[in-house]
Amino acid sequence: MVGLVLAAAALAGEASPWFQGHHSRARLVAGGADGAARLAAIEIALDRGFKTYWRHPGESGLPPAFDWSASENVAMAEVLWPAPTRFEDAGGVSYGYANGVVFPVRFTRGDPGKPVRLVLKLDYGVCKDICIPAHAELALAPSDRDAAPERALIEEAMARVPKPTPLRANQVFAINNVEPNQGIRDQLVLTAYTPKGAAPRLFVEAPEGWYFGDAEPMKLINGADYAFGTYIVRILERPRELPAKIELRLTLVADHAAIETTALLDTAALAR
Repeated sequence: MVGLVLAAAALAGEASPWFQGHHSRARLVAGGADGAARLAAIEIALDRGFKTYWRHPGESGLPPAFDWSASENVAMAEVLWPAPTRFEDAGGVSYGYANGVVFPVRFTRGDPGKPVRLVLKLDYGVCKDICIPAHAELALAPSDRDAAPERALIEEAMARVPKPTPLRANQVFAINNVEPNQGIRDQLVLTAYTPKGAAPRLFVEAPEGWYFGDAEPMKLINGADYAFGTYIVRILERPRELPAKIELRLTLVADHAAIETTALLDTAALAR
């Protein structure tokens, strides 16, 4: 497939101009101070009916890739991922964002006394019936102002970023347990608490060499102010030689709220 290229020169301001691609536009925006760090964001706008992908795209799709290596006076740039939506179509099950997405970015300066120039090479998929790869080269020289015109846009996106939550947290929104489904090869069972009345969706990410199927909600039991859910996840691929433990990243979405939990899975308990 042919990639589409967008390009932008470095600008002194709070947002780069939009650049048009295949049913999409992309830009960088500045967000002002965030404690010791500063905020920016990557905004991808898509035509109605099109989607792009999360870091774990599911059975098909192209996850976004961010290259900040040409930036000036940037010690660290961390892209934050808003909670995804689950899609199911002829290509299978995928995870991503419909009609557009804003990725918040936290960055720090190498030298606090010098200006910053953010330079981003961005690769992402633009998908409807087929997926077309797009490439954007964007740059921005954010000012030192504490506030920025696009701050509200970034804060809205940050509210959709899953909140780090430990396993078995004592609250009505938490992942309770993850373990092999006893007696069934290559299958996990997970349990979680979610707010009552929400429509939960669980996303499971595994290390390289492992591939998990879609988390299937099996049972939802309502309590006074919460629901207790059970999910089944199939292990579709795994290494021949298993490590003693693997770390899973679990994202649980319940309507407009989301949490992220890491959990260690003891592979000795998996049926051989």
